[in-house]
Amino acid sequence: MKNSLQVAGGVVGAVVGFIATLLILELVGFGNRADPITSGILVLLVLAPLGAIAGLVLGTTLARRLRGGENTGTLFRNSLKALGVVVGFCIAAGTAYYVYAVTTATPWLNPNAANPLLVFEVRLPAGTALPNSVRDIAIELQTDINRMPGEPRFNQFRNDGGRPVIAGDVELAFRTSHRQLEVKIDGQPDRLYRIALSAKAPHASEPGPWQPNIDGSEIRYRAKWPGQD
Repeated sequence: MKNSLQVAGGVVGAVVGFIATLLILELVGFGNRADPITSGILVLLVLAPLGAIAGLVLGTTLARRLRGGENTGTLFRNSLKALGVVVGFCIAAGTAYYVYAVTTATPWLNPNAANPLLVFEVRLPAGTALPNSVRDIAIELQTDINRMPGEPRFNQFRNDGGRPVIAGDVELAFRTSHRQLEVKIDGQPDRLYRIALSAKAPHASEPGPWQPNIDGSEIRYRAKWPGQD
């Protein structure tokens, strides 16, 4: 294919143009710090693609000059072919990621998958009373995607050196690293704990170390995948 060098030059130019645009915008401090989301959308969906198109045309042009008199097709036609290849690569990459995300997703995105749980313990400050019944405690896992009620495990409640410990679990229904656990006990202030697990939350056989909270309580937890204990 006589114009393959021009198409390849356009593809390479598009990649270089996209990356170069991102780097230049970062170096000049482009964006509104008060509204980073809008700035990010503008960069990724408008400015960086424009840089990619400019790089594509430049790459095709340079490749045409390298071939000299052996060129076939117009600059526009070969640039269009290179653009088609770039779009095809983007679609293929997006499809591959989607397939990966669905096949490895937690249950609500993949109904046939296992049911992972966040298993946790909360050690309350000394002098705090344990809840007397299920009606006295409410547990909720909050993420940027959903909210999920948790289940207290009263048979695992205990006293640890004068400090009451409550235990429970809650489903990890979506892949996200933005998770926090809210624990409400009647007659006590509401407590909020950051859950520092990766988005996929791999299985762990033991809970991590106790993590202090601002109110003097502590939490430890692990992700539990059925069949791996």
